[in-house]
Amino acid sequence: MNYKQLSNKDKKYLWHPFTQQQEWERDRDITVITRGKGTYLYDAKGKKYLDGVSSLWCNVHGHQVPEINKAIQKQLKKIAHSTMLGASNEPAILLAEKLVKMAPKGLTRVFYSDSGSEANEIAMKMAFQYWQQTSPPRKSKNLFLTVREGYHGDTVGSVSLGGIDLFHRIFGPLLFKTLKVKSPHQYPSRNVSNENWLKDCVKEAEGVFRKFGSRLAAVHMEPLIEGAGGMLVHPWGYLKAIRKLCDKYNVLLILDEVATGFGRTGTMFACEQEGVRPDILCLAKNLTGGYLPLAATLTTEKVYKAFLGKFESGRTFFHGHTFTGNQLGCAAALANLELMEKKIYLEDVQKKSEMLQDLLEPLIAHPHVSEIRLRGMMGGIELIKDKKKKTTFPYEAKMGYRVCAEAKKLGVLLRPLGNVIVLMPPLGISKGDLVKLIGVISKSIHKATGVRF
Repeated sequence: MNYKQLSNKDKKYLWHPFTQQQEWERDRDITVITRGKGTYLYDAKGKKYLDGVSSLWCNVHGHQVPEINKAIQKQLKKIAHSTMLGASNEPAILLAEKLVKMAPKGLTRVFYSDSGSEANEIAMKMAFQYWQQTSPPRKSKNLFLTVREGYHGDTVGSVSLGGIDLFHRIFGPLLFKTLKVKSPHQYPSRNVSNENWLKDCVKEAEGVFRKFGSRLAAVHMEPLIEGAGGMLVHPWGYLKAIRKLCDKYNVLLILDEVATGFGRTGTMFACEQEGVRPDILCLAKNLTGGYLPLAATLTTEKVYKAFLGKFESGRTFFHGHTFTGNQLGCAAALANLELMEKKIYLEDVQKKSEMLQDLLEPLIAHPHVSEIRLRGMMGGIELIKDKKKKTTFPYEAKMGYRVCAEAKKLGVLLRPLGNVIVLMPPLGISKGDLVKLIGVISKSIHKATGVRF
């Protein structure tokens, strides 16, 4: 089927996520991807694009990875899917074992689902039910503390945990109440030393613990950097301080590593950088290398044991999905993690992270770039209308989208977060393509803002 036919059928039948469909329907040049190879995508017109956003932050080694292809094909010859309700399967068992061995020490149990939203929803429900049936029960512990500008997915529970007004405001009447602290990135003192910045951030959080500690079920947060909130970095030491407060007030710590896990920030899991072990860990995106939808929620033996009891006890975790522990997804994940376990994988990510930082350094002097934020191979370039006056581009200016439109003309696919240009290339990107990516982003910012630099 040719491009025109596909484009017409798309506009007639599809409804795209996070997309104003009226504008989409008017667009005469929508991108219809037909195949991928390495870190490149090809559309129905035959045009080639660098996958600059890792197919929404999940592609690791590139497209058409021989080892992952082979693992899926091998599994497909056996069975594609069977339920985990009342049964189990080999790939799910082996993957659970591998995840427990890779994860921070103390996480011993794996609960599968299909997406990051579900992984976070499961973690929240686990934490709530844990306190209801621990010994002795702590039924008053039913509040969650989250970080404003956090994003944990789009199901109602995960939206309740989030704090991005643009995405979440309209659903307010559907949500349950959570306690929130300001995003550590947004403190006015962040231009001072890390020590003072950290002190200010922790002070507010500690106030919430003192007031509500006896009612807090869990702190639910993204470690080191908040992704969809705008790639907002936290001061070093913040995560460790929150862990200490959780221990002091007997509160569970849930870490959402859906975006940061599996090497994205330079270590296998972001929490490792501050020596923190969560009580519950949420994983998705990079888990299958960007091949198939699969997520996992890991927890400790202590949490797990609170759900054990006689059949009639009602202590069962009544939660599940049709495709929980799907064999094809688990087979892809096993092959992906085997590639990650090679010593060169993390070393390569760390080297590219340093290279990325060097490539971005000249761009900070651009009159319409206010800040560049980076943790490993995850970050963002924030655009600003007037640097001196600190005035931002209005939402309707669509500056982030305009920059991405210019990049598309130059053969790079990107996706902004408002005025933030997201930096999330595939972790397997070559150094040459990393140079190309930053070069195209720089040219696109110049073109969209009308400033020669």
